[in-house]
Amino acid sequence: MNPLDIYSTYYSTGSDAYKILYLHSRSVADKALSLAEMHPEMNLDMTFIEEAALLHDIGIFLCNAPGIDCHGEADYICHGYLGADLLRKEGLERHALVCERHTGAGITLDEIIQRNMPLPHRDMVPVTLEEKLICFSDKFYSKSHLDRVKSIDKIKKGLAKYGEDSVLRFEEMRKLFLGD
Repeated sequence: MNPLDIYSTYYSTGSDAYKILYLHSRSVADKALSLAEMHPEMNLDMTFIEEAALLHDIGIFLCNAPGIDCHGEADYICHGYLGADLLRKEGLERHALVCERHTGAGITLDEIIQRNMPLPHRDMVPVTLEEKLICFSDKFYSKSHLDRVKSIDKIKKGLAKYGEDSVLRFEEMRKLFLGD
């Protein structure tokens, strides 16, 4: 399976949205693969990590985010589960779970209900090591500043807006992949 074939199903290859999606996702994939190589003891699926990292944001075009050339109708927070729906139609359930579970440091059912988020009522928290690795790696890169890598402190500050549990989930992933 070639993720770029799936990109071309939903994006015009010359569009800014395509370029932003690819550059951001390539950075996430490279970070995830680099971290995975540091942990041979985890026996991570490198092919899957690269594919899923390249596809984790496939649903952004369905959201209203004109700053990244996305002109859909959904709130941006919906891009994960909407992308998961697209990948399920492609027969890529395992990849779909990465899409659905990567937003923030994952989002619990309780958080969805408490904050009245426009998301399906289910837990959307990364479960497998590969899901956690891609979620963690994603936090270092923005789609609006493709040339920058965020610091751990900046990531935690951004996640703090969504509550302490989100920061704690990120910290657990940080310890898992970077140590103390």
